[in-house]
Amino acid sequence: MDRAHLVSELKRLIVEELQLRGREPESIEDDAPLFGTGLGLDSLDALQLAMVVEARFQVKLPEGEVARPVFASVAALAGYVARARRP
Repeated sequence: MDRAHLVSELKRLIVEELQLRGREPESIEDDAPLFGTGLGLDSLDALQLAMVVEARFQVKLPEGEVARPVFASVAALAGYVARARRP
């Protein structure tokens, strides 16, 4: 899966799985923060998103403070998933 497709798939998962009503996947900027002033996700959203991403992409995401940079943005999450999936 190329990076553009991975980013697109992650955006779709975020909108669908976190039920972000009124939000279109393509409206999410790649580098926009997922938490706080960005999409406004919270810790429960992070947990749900981590479980969905791990299941969909067959990767293990870090937990705790180590996970903060991974969940900084869609681009950061896509980068981590791409690296974790490399053989």
